[in-house]
Amino acid sequence: QVQVVESGGGLVQAGGSLRLSCEVSKVAGHTFDNYAMAWFRQAPGKEREFVARITGSGSDSAYTDSVKGRFRIDRDNRKDTVALLMDSLKPEDTAIYYCAADRWGRFSSEPSGYDYWGQGTQVTVSS
Repeated sequence: QVQVVESGGGLVQAGGSLRLSCEVSKVAGHTFDNYAMAWFRQAPGKEREFVARITGSGSDSAYTDSVKGRFRIDRDNRKDTVALLMDSLKPEDTAIYYCAADRWGRFSSEPSGYDYWGQGTQVTVSS
């Protein structure tokens, strides 16, 4: 079973930066660079929403409008990791952030397009 583990959340003041990391465990027969990867987030009382996604090769990425120009998704296929670099953080970015892996490489922005999920990491931005 593929395991996805996030790290790097925390408390930061508005305008600050955080780097989230996600590691995907190696499983026989699976190749990480075939996986599309994404970050989603869920704030209290709200539905889980798409934040950013990246193709298996890393050649293409996409973002939700509210984070464009502030967040960047990146991956290292040698280490089976993906990162979310977050700058100019705002209080409305406060949420639990989830890393998700799609073994079929569909590059979806929908939660249903992902097969494996991490437990989430809390990001809190104070005003």
